[in-house]
Amino acid sequence: MLRLIKPIVFILCLLPLVMLFVNFYHDELGANPFEVLTRSSGEWTLRFLLITLAMTPLRQLTGSAWPLRLRRMLGLFSFFYVCVHLITYVVLDHFFDWDEILLDIIKRPYITFGMLAFILLTPLAMTSTKKMMKRLGRRWKSLHKLIYVIAILGVLHFFLLVKADLKEPVIYAIILLVLFAVRIKPTFLLKSGLNPQ
Repeated sequence: MLRLIKPIVFILCLLPLVMLFVNFYHDELGANPFEVLTRSSGEWTLRFLLITLAMTPLRQLTGSAWPLRLRRMLGLFSFFYVCVHLITYVVLDHFFDWDEILLDIIKRPYITFGMLAFILLTPLAMTSTKKMMKRLGRRWKSLHKLIYVIAILGVLHFFLLVKADLKEPVIYAIILLVLFAVRIKPTFLLKSGLNPQ
């Protein structure tokens, strides 16, 4: 079953980017297509982060291990989309003007949070292989807990970016809180000596 699910999920993960470039090619991204590319790739980064975090609760709900076997691929797609997001920002928004980019990072908190999230996500992507898991041992699990911090930074990045309609970032924040809650509750019950069932 997993052999069938994985390629389907892989194709579905690529579809948002394909559709963006198709719309860009046909000039259907509005008056500022570069801004749409940058923003959309950023939103898909956050979505994939949340989907990655949702795999553990999904395993608990289904009682099956297949969601966990998709988690690494989904996490790597988060990194893929954040790289697209960063490239569009550096190349299309600022045309490699590194001085202006540095000022942006220092002066604009949403850029600061975004860059910090990218920096933290990079070692997770680099250590996602089975070989690195074995090499790092217990430290691997501790390192990959950074995904929680990254997800928080991603939501904050979106909150500070959106100046008027906060509906979307609020939805993402609620989803993230729910994903945190389903992890905290079983741990709390176990520490309290109660049965999580």
